[in-house]
Amino acid sequence: MKAFALINIRTGEVRDVVKQLAKVEGVIEAHTTFGPYDAIAILETSDLNHLGRIMTQSIQPIPGVTHTLTCLSVDIA
Repeated sequence: MKAFALINIRTGEVRDVVKQLAKVEGVIEAHTTFGPYDAIAILETSDLNHLGRIMTQSIQPIPGVTHTLTCLSVDIA
């Protein structure tokens, strides 16, 4: 399963948070963005429960992260 985590970060901490995101298990890409969110992390996990654990135990606790929005990727054929 693939998901996109849109992340708000405290001012001045974006670079450090994105570096930490890139180290999280399941994160295949992490980027700084412009717009309503400061960063995006692209995740690949085995299932929804694993995704939830990554978000709540590894991404949301990163110092500087203030808000996350997780979007699940779906393939419509």
